Amino acid sequence: MPFSFEPPTPLAYFTALVQSDDHFPLLEAAASLAQDEYPDMDVQQVLGDVDQLLARLKRRLPADAAPLARLRALNQFFFHDLSFGGNVNDYYDPDNSYLSAVLRTRRGIPISLAVLWMELAQGLGLHARGVSFPGHFMLKVTLPKGQVVIDPFTGKSLSREELSERLEPYKRSSGLVGDFDVPLGLYLQPAMPREIVGRMLRNLKEIHRTQEDWMRLIAVQDRLLVLLPEAWAEYRDRGLAHAEQGHTELAVRDLETYLAHAEDALDVDAMAERVAALRRERS
Repeated sequence: MPFSFEPPTPLAYFTALVQSDDHFPLLEAAASLAQDEYPDMDVQQVLGDVDQLLARLKRRLPADAAPLARLRALNQFFFHDLSFGGNVNDYYDPDNSYLSAVLRTRRGIPISLAVLWMELAQGLGLHARGVSFPGHFMLKVTLPKGQVVIDPFTGKSLSREELSERLEPYKRSSGLVGDFDVPLGLYLQPAMPREIVGRMLRNLKEIHRTQEDWMRLIAVQDRLLVLLPEAWAEYRDRGLAHAEQGHTELAVRDLETYLAHAEDALDVDAMAERVAALRRERS
């Protein structure tokens, strides 16, 4: 009997990557998100392309280059020589979240650009982390004489004043003013790799939800629930997408899971009514 190897499905591959927070393969997990849209996309090719960029960058630097010199060389290489930057013409194109497409077009959104930049920074031995800043993902680099915060959309370093200014609309809308104000440093905490991939998926989720593209939305929700199995609201949202697709059994199962874990949520009664309506459809 001839030996046959069946490659894992995109979701099974992703599941294997994100099992543990120890040595979480951020670049590989982020690159794999494109496989729902481009099943033939080779994740290892993406990793190899980034390795080649790192090798080119390292050839520009002496082995004993100081951290600040390494940071400057990286920013010159990434934002100027290679012209990576934000896709201002089509910000909500899903391709902006797919690293294979970002490497090809050199255009992305802050978080996808940040993932590529961080991989290069870490390859240079820089202490670089992503920051889940409200509304706009940022980069933070710790240097011997302090830290630098960089906007990955433009490559610009931001002062404390500029960061505080960017925060103002969020603080006002969230009621975080006056006695409820919190220090800037709390908004600059490093994001864990699992959080970064979750934020990438939620960006895609919002695009597909806005376009009422339920099939693609469900694929994103499947990944989110593998990544964050106790994010109960994601069961609700996947259940509602299944209902839109006419997948009544799957919709009921997801919504019941949500109801079992979200006793204090404001929409419990509405979701219970939705489950009852779906059951009536089924009977």
